[in-house]
Amino acid sequence: MNLVSLAARNVLRNKFRTTLTVLGVAVALLAFILLRTVLSAWNAAADYAAKDRIATRHKVTFIMTVPKRYVDTIRQVPGVSAVSYFNWFGAKYERMPNEFFGSMACDPRTMFDVYDDVRISEAEKQAFIADRQGAIVGDVLARKMNWHAGDTVTLKGTIFPGNWTFHIVGVYTAASRAVDRSTFFFQWDYLNESLPPGRRDQVGWIMSRVDNATQAAAVSQRIDRIFDIQDVQTLSMSERALNVSFLAGFSAILQALNVISVVILLILLLVLGNTIAMGVRERTNEYGVLRALGFMPKHVRLFIYGEAITLGAIAGTLGAGIGFAFVNFAFGPWLEENMGAMFPYFRVPAEVLIAAFVFAVLLGILAAIIPATRAARLTVTDALRRID
Repeated sequence: MNLVSLAARNVLRNKFRTTLTVLGVAVALLAFILLRTVLSAWNAAADYAAKDRIATRHKVTFIMTVPKRYVDTIRQVPGVSAVSYFNWFGAKYERMPNEFFGSMACDPRTMFDVYDDVRISEAEKQAFIADRQGAIVGDVLARKMNWHAGDTVTLKGTIFPGNWTFHIVGVYTAASRAVDRSTFFFQWDYLNESLPPGRRDQVGWIMSRVDNATQAAAVSQRIDRIFDIQDVQTLSMSERALNVSFLAGFSAILQALNVISVVILLILLLVLGNTIAMGVRERTNEYGVLRALGFMPKHVRLFIYGEAITLGAIAGTLGAGIGFAFVNFAFGPWLEENMGAMFPYFRVPAEVLIAAFVFAVLLGILAAIIPATRAARLTVTDALRRID
């Protein structure tokens, strides 16, 4: 048995204190993992955005519309291979009015050319095109609302008032983490023909697919130059930039979460530091005996560091395990189902779990520096004389 293994066994000398410390660190790590997963999931739409898709919207603001005729113009731009268009609808399900989900008007004939990562059967796609009141829903939304293909549902419009009846013709899945699986898509023509003449033939934004992802920026500039002389000018950007612009309004929240995650690490340092300092103080006489037997100051430091590493590793393993199970099998699925528009994919990234474990061990070592240094500096007589 060497000093490191002896130190590891010594962690369980005060089982009650060790248990409380491990549980405290594990709970703090759970909070750290949850916050870092929120940040990762919030940025998933931007991080996994397709590099060959660009968005064109009104130059002033996203909430202003652009003429639908711009779609045909963009199709003629060199480098553009496919174009589709969308309108944010905004609606509530009359039977579950408190449940939020995204609802969009789209062109079913072109949508899947641009979004090939939205997966649906060919039969459902053709049914979507054929039925003016047809709609498709994400699999997560379908489970939450208990909707199935063949159902007829009525949504209450908010931006576009009134009761709107739809026939669900299919349920889509996603091949990319950037795709929201909790969205309700329906035919843009159905929306457009129901509007007063002054509001018709307007779209919220236009999505284009380019031949070469490396030319996305150049294609965006070509599109905007075409409409510079028009009454309604445009701003084109990559899909990633579009998603980042959505997150801009939450920048203060994201920054706060970053700060809180750092504060949690400082709390971990204090918890581990207190436990290690108390253990070292209680065993000062024992360190004096070791020194009297011929052990060097470095051996005392190694003994204390070994105990700190073991304590950090146990707490880190427990915290990472609890965090993984809680997020991936409980909180994550619930969040995807109820807040899929904001968190289409909510799972703990592997790097977050590794970081949580590593931080627990490193903070254990850091917390042991002062107690280990002080213990190593004690003379044999001082250590043997100390009574706590």
